[in-house]
Amino acid sequence: MTGTVPASRSGEPDDLEQAASVFATVRPRLFGIAYRMLGSVAEAEDLVQEVWLRWQGYDRASVDNPAAFLATVATRLAINAAQSARVRREVYVGPWLPEPIDTGADPSIGAERGEALELAVLVLLERLTPTERAAYVLRKAFDYSYREIADIIQVKEATVRQLVSRARKHVLAGRRTPVSPTEQRRLLTAFVAAARTGNLAALEELFAADVMSYSDGGGVVRASRFPVAGATRVARYVRAFANRFWPGVEVRYASTNAQTSAVLLRDGAVFAVVTIDASDRGIERIMWMMNPDKITAVPAPSRP
Repeated sequence: MTGTVPASRSGEPDDLEQAASVFATVRPRLFGIAYRMLGSVAEAEDLVQEVWLRWQGYDRASVDNPAAFLATVATRLAINAAQSARVRREVYVGPWLPEPIDTGADPSIGAERGEALELAVLVLLERLTPTERAAYVLRKAFDYSYREIADIIQVKEATVRQLVSRARKHVLAGRRTPVSPTEQRRLLTAFVAAARTGNLAALEELFAADVMSYSDGGGVVRASRFPVAGATRVARYVRAFANRFWPGVEVRYASTNAQTSAVLLRDGAVFAVVTIDASDRGIERIMWMMNPDKITAVPAPSRP
């Protein structure tokens, strides 16, 4: 495959039905790569659609390994898209958080491995260059060899090893060892209970000393436009809006990004998704996803 992502047409069109069958087999992985690269369900879906259009128009008879070819196209498009997304996010209103995705019911995420899927990790990956992010995602989430990654992103194998190593160190440095899924859910439910009542002491007891709270409203709904830091400040912040925020809210729990999240409903409609990242020191991050355009991939869970 050449250095640019091809979009040429085959001189002799072959069976599109067979092309569609091949594409459908690979599609979950393509979406998984694109979503981890972009942190956006909508952008990932658009990118996968672009890969399909290029696959239709390409000389498929010249492709020896369709899965590798399609993954290469998706990755290179994702690198370009990530560069553009970074510019847009610089002017985003308030903190930008990745879009949550329902991993309990939606198999399209293609989570062959769980790495680079949790929201806290996706936030950290935003600070990498698109090429570093691609190398990390392909290696850690999909177990591509260094040689395969080198071919995809068109650098030397030694460079890929350096890219993955730098990205891994960045992720490890930015996040303490997470608790087990069971403990994460326990802390989340305890947090929701304390937040609903505005119990200051209970909130502070749950938090790590340097806890951060991020609210993504995107300027569409009312939300804090700056992160709130520190156990005491975050506890007071959560208590301050308890009487206005929680009345009439129904809380259900769902698996998003391979973790338990609290899905908040008002009048039967999802209006927020709340998740936490926690270590043995307590809750490290609280992430409130409230931009209505970014929570469409999380349906209202069934009642327990």
